[in-house]
Amino acid sequence: MIRHGGLVERAAPVLFLLLWSGGYIAGRLGLAHATPIAMVAIRFVLAAVIFTLIALVLRAHWPRGTQLFWVALVGLLNLGVHFVLVYLAFASGVGAGTAALINALQPVITACIAMPLLGERVRPWQWLGLVLGLVGVTLVIWNKLALGLGTPGGIALVFAAMLALTGGVLLQKRFCPSFDLWAGGTVQYLAAAAFSVAAAFIAETPSVTLAPGFLGVMAYLVLANSVVAVTLLNLMIHRGEAARVTSLLYLVPGLAALLAWLILGETFSLLAMLGLVAAGAGVWLVLAGGSIRRS
Repeated sequence: MIRHGGLVERAAPVLFLLLWSGGYIAGRLGLAHATPIAMVAIRFVLAAVIFTLIALVLRAHWPRGTQLFWVALVGLLNLGVHFVLVYLAFASGVGAGTAALINALQPVITACIAMPLLGERVRPWQWLGLVLGLVGVTLVIWNKLALGLGTPGGIALVFAAMLALTGGVLLQKRFCPSFDLWAGGTVQYLAAAAFSVAAAFIAETPSVTLAPGFLGVMAYLVLANSVVAVTLLNLMIHRGEAARVTSLLYLVPGLAALLAWLILGETFSLLAMLGLVAAGAGVWLVLAGGSIRRS
């Protein structure tokens, strides 16, 4: 049992932020040793094995009936479709920081879709936040394309990945808002693994070089990203820190861009920095603007 206020809890936010942001860098590094979809498939197969073992040891409660279907579909969209498209975008030249920034719009898009469905009205500063977020992303993308760091097709892949994640989140909120972390996680990773394995053999000629660099990247993606970071995320939410978790996600694009500059040598120009700040401010205005009035 972890004591409230203990070392793990105090370190959880910082550790989560570092591990989550680093996943974008690891994904780019891994492409030097494997085709994109094959790398995603290996990651999810290994993660599914680990989650299955943990679920069996803990005698987790498995989803059944219609809940099983929805949990699997959410996993297919949030993990399988989302990451296959992101890694294809990486392979086309899209930078880690750019991908992180576009994906940071996901909570904003989700909120804007969910609000009308729930009969809620968006406040003026939240509309301002949406505009700021879009302007910020536009500045970063414009800068990257002007420097030849990515293609319009690659950018479109990241946007499609973000929309897949948005759809998965909305489905989860509507049809399966709660389920056992390990058993449900197993179902989701199995669905993602099945999709990515099939996609690898259909859409590409799978190729993997089992070099030390690839093994290190895969260990990071499976253990640090898929197991530790997700566990820390759920620990913080379980302790009633949902708002704090949301605020941490605002920092992911900036940290990912900084790590990409330090590790991958990606350009981190003044224009990109301004876009990053604008997008971060926009996301904050939309999601942290207080309660939304019902119409």
